[in-house]
Amino acid sequence: MSGFLFEHVVFGPIKSRRLGISLGLNLLPENEKRCTFNCLYCECGWTFPKNKWEKDYPSHESISLELKKRLENIKNKESHIDAITFAGNGEPTIHPDFLKIMTDTVRLRDKYFSDAKIVVLSNGSMSGDENIKKALLMADINMLKLDAGTEETFQKINNPFSDTTLDEIIKNYKKFNGNFTIQTLFVRASLKDEFIDNTTSEEVEAWLEHLKVLKPKSVTIYPIAREAPLKGVEKVSFDVLEKISDKVKKAGFKVDVYY
Repeated sequence: MSGFLFEHVVFGPIKSRRLGISLGLNLLPENEKRCTFNCLYCECGWTFPKNKWEKDYPSHESISLELKKRLENIKNKESHIDAITFAGNGEPTIHPDFLKIMTDTVRLRDKYFSDAKIVVLSNGSMSGDENIKKALLMADINMLKLDAGTEETFQKINNPFSDTTLDEIIKNYKKFNGNFTIQTLFVRASLKDEFIDNTTSEEVEAWLEHLKVLKPKSVTIYPIAREAPLKGVEKVSFDVLEKISDKVKKAGFKVDVYY
């Protein structure tokens, strides 16, 4: 399965279940997924190893030009957008000019739609890099992934390509001093002879302990929305998410549930 991939640098606007009317930015090559993780649920499909990546990244100049044109077009049509969202075909922060692109995006947002939010959907694997951290802190909504409470489940669900560990992710997130939103996809999956589940009491309690340490502005939880590349991946029920949401609220955090 190739997965759901974006064919353009700027896409939409689309109606997002989380962000309203959102204009998307794909910093990665068209029709090719690139990511530091190989999450078993990813709607973009499987990630090929770096040595099999075939195309260069679009330049930061071309990305900014495309964004400028689209914002002008939307403005001329007297339409509106609620957000400009870094998403696309994988992990946006791996673009070598991510900071420059973020700087340009803030400038263009301020010129055309000053009330729109700049949003980054990131797996957090690059958050230890100072330039990436600086860029992420420029976003109005900096959404960082945390799909597991334990190292074992982190490795099984997110399957990082490098030797990235959950402890390393948590350590890097601490440096943001709570200036981010945690986004967590809850999922159950059968993989070979084992069952993977980040909704168990053990996982949720460990995950909550991380939240208490990190103190994010808010928490967003949700299930899969599209078909996963792996057979046997289950969409968690709304009732399960509601029970987890109640625990998050009791821990003192604002939480949004999207289903």
